[in-house]
Amino acid sequence: MPSKQDYYETLGVGTDSNPEEIKRSYRRMALKYHPDKNRDDKGAEQKFKECAEAYEVLSDPEKRQRYDQYGHAGLRGAAGMHDFSHMGFDDIFSMFDDIFGGGIFGGGGRRRGGRTGGQRQARGYDIETQIELTLKEVQTGVEKKIEFKRRDHCDHCGGNGAEPGHDLQPCEQCGGQGQVAQTGMGGLFRMVTTCPQCQGKGKVITHRCKTCHGEGTVVKQKKVSVKIPAGISDGQAVRITGEGEAGQHGGPSGDLYCYMKVQPHPLLLRNDDDLVVRVPISFTQATLGAKIEVPSLNGRQEVAIPAGTQHGEVLKIKHEGLPNLQTGLRGSLLVQILIEIPKKLNKQQEKLLRQFAETEHKTVAPERKKFMDKLKEYLAGDDE
Repeated sequence: MPSKQDYYETLGVGTDSNPEEIKRSYRRMALKYHPDKNRDDKGAEQKFKECAEAYEVLSDPEKRQRYDQYGHAGLRGAAGMHDFSHMGFDDIFSMFDDIFGGGIFGGGGRRRGGRTGGQRQARGYDIETQIELTLKEVQTGVEKKIEFKRRDHCDHCGGNGAEPGHDLQPCEQCGGQGQVAQTGMGGLFRMVTTCPQCQGKGKVITHRCKTCHGEGTVVKQKKVSVKIPAGISDGQAVRITGEGEAGQHGGPSGDLYCYMKVQPHPLLLRNDDDLVVRVPISFTQATLGAKIEVPSLNGRQEVAIPAGTQHGEVLKIKHEGLPNLQTGLRGSLLVQILIEIPKKLNKQQEKLLRQFAETEHKTVAPERKKFMDKLKEYLAGDDE
């Protein structure tokens, strides 16, 4: 029997991932391997079920703790564990309704729903797109107009898949119920399954729509405006309800998830709500002190370098960072000082520095003096 893959590897997350990261990764991995989107890939169904099994364990604190401590062996016989290899997709969806959005797997999952007039309502697929932002747009917030393609109701047939003038007809095999019953072992048990003739819809198309070929939906180009709040982070998403693919037979449309991709800034690095800029200065500026200009998202900022500033020290300019997504409070601009040592000196510079060096052991470098005193004590101890 082949060994199981590590659950963290299955979902593509680290062992230190928080529950929200695990949930988001499961949502996207299941989208990738969903059988409805991989009909020609026989391995997709197995991958899909492996993701569900991994999420069941890693989303449960007790099961995750046992798995982290003992691996797969620690879950054998554990209460509440399901055998996903023998489960249908609808059963898996019902287990994780909090992720599937009340019956739909986000990002292109299987449609599920109730019945109306003998037909199974199906919520439309969620879809995803990516929006690129600059750091300046993250600081201020922005409204972006995006274009994307989605499946929408066919205008020719109104979304029912039948050529105009030809109504849907009740399925003869199931009598419009969408399900058929089978008995076995001399009538000892009765099993109800989805009707293979109408695929659970209860009605069949006798004359398919010439535009959508009976699908009820066609691919359309769509434009929407997305309001992006200030302070959003790379990888976070804005959900637009009802802008996903159209549902079937009166079912609601899915949602559109817009994931953010923040472009790198040439000078500024993001650290949560703070911005970091690394500024090189000369050793004379660090020694004597100086006023310099540093870049920020709001233009140039003047900062005072105190005399005696050391390499790597960080100076803070308040309220020049990014706004917090929840509170709106702005972070700081952190200026990290990098002291550059000249590689070449002219004769006058070298002469002055040598004169300076003759005095530094007395008055200029107290930290070096302390180190040298401790070094002498250490070496004296070795000699003894």
